[in-house]
Amino acid sequence: MSGIAGELARVKGAFAQPTLTLLHQRQAPVVITIFRTAFGRSNNPIPTARLHTQVEEHLAAMRVAGEQDVPTGSGREICQRWMRGQWLVRSLDDAGHEVYALTSHAQQALELVKNLARDRATLSEHRVATILGTVRRFNSEANPDRTARVSILNAEIARLRAERDRLVDGGDLAGATEDYMLEGFTELLSLISALPSDFARVEERFATIRSEILSAFRAEDRPAGEVIDDYLARADALMTATHEGRAFEGAFALLRDDALVTQLREDLTALLEHPLSDRILSDADRAELRGTVRLVRDGLDRVLAQRSRVTATLKEYIVSHDAARDRELEQTLRQVEAELMTWMATTGPRATHDVALLPARAGVEHLRERFHDPADDVLPDRISTPDPALAPPVSLEELVAQGGPRLATLRERLDAATTSLLPVASLGALFDDLEPSLRRPVEIFGLLHLAADRAWPSEEAVEPFAAVRPDGSQRTFAVPRTPLPDPDRPTPHETEERA
Repeated sequence: MSGIAGELARVKGAFAQPTLTLLHQRQAPVVITIFRTAFGRSNNPIPTARLHTQVEEHLAAMRVAGEQDVPTGSGREICQRWMRGQWLVRSLDDAGHEVYALTSHAQQALELVKNLARDRATLSEHRVATILGTVRRFNSEANPDRTARVSILNAEIARLRAERDRLVDGGDLAGATEDYMLEGFTELLSLISALPSDFARVEERFATIRSEILSAFRAEDRPAGEVIDDYLARADALMTATHEGRAFEGAFALLRDDALVTQLREDLTALLEHPLSDRILSDADRAELRGTVRLVRDGLDRVLAQRSRVTATLKEYIVSHDAARDRELEQTLRQVEAELMTWMATTGPRATHDVALLPARAGVEHLRERFHDPADDVLPDRISTPDPALAPPVSLEELVAQGGPRLATLRERLDAATTSLLPVASLGALFDDLEPSLRRPVEIFGLLHLAADRAWPSEEAVEPFAAVRPDGSQRTFAVPRTPLPDPDRPTPHETEERA
């Protein structure tokens, strides 16, 4: 095969991929718009009935807006066509409900459209410097010559030491230009937008392995131990021999390092608070950067859930497959067959025998009865109304100070703490940061009530709550420690809303 013919074959193979078939079709703008609107950038699973309704509503709104070239049919029929095109996948969530999710091919198409919709950056100093720095770092980590690696590290240490000394001595602090910041934010957003499709590819690999394991178990043409060994070998190869698996392992190792996660949050916060960021970033871009850690964790959770489903399939088969019970069932069936042959030998060909499919109904002769007792309906004694003039005078502030917890104010403070990029560690730390008027002993019960309402678990260890009474006296309470949830992980309430 000539060079041009081979290149043509490779290009045709690329165009046959579901990503390009989605972008190449006539209705691609409509389909991409619905995917972006329904699933967002995090590709949260959507219940099947809800997505059918959303598709029909979005298409009706597009027709009203004057769009002519839209898919026809009901929402269910359209989603089934998209599944055949390998752009949607239908599966079961943890509660056993059917949900839709975008495949990695559809997410790649969304990423391409999103990158094209942004202002494309031209050749700049930032891009060239990024290439040079990446090549330098890559060489320093991969160069097989020990002397060369040491020389590269010494040069980098000398450069950084010189820059540090210059700044310490009062040297000029060069500010970043708007073009430099625009180029940096564009590259950062491009890297982040590629994460969902990478995680989806790993998730799809595990789903494929699960379906193959189920097929092997049902076929029963191989021993169960051989099937399990094959799964373990393939899972290990997926995590070490594929690009997606290595990327997943790297992200998982990153999020296990609390110091790196904290550093990532602080760096993102500093970039978002840069004076030039308001003129460069839109609200959607800021939200995307702010949710980077949560995006990565959601992708990891979905991959781990898919891997857990594969492991659960193996466990269910191993637990439910009982060789002794199978032999007992086979013996019972053989005895039934032998008795049937004996009965057929002594009866005619048209003889029948009634066999009860269900057991007889159980009869109960007597049920316990509880008769009415008039003493149960006796009204309590009337409450006497005291004379209002005998009540001591009291002000509104005194009543508020002696009243119950201020749940509305505490809820606002709790929401602000859980949405911050640098949250407090526990309820005790949050309580110590409140003003004295919100640190009454009764406010401790208010915080614990709000935490229980959000299903936040407490630990066995205790932490001090330094409370201030309305009269100014102080008292410290030892309360079970309740850690605040990570702002980048979805709450149980959000998980129920997604379902």
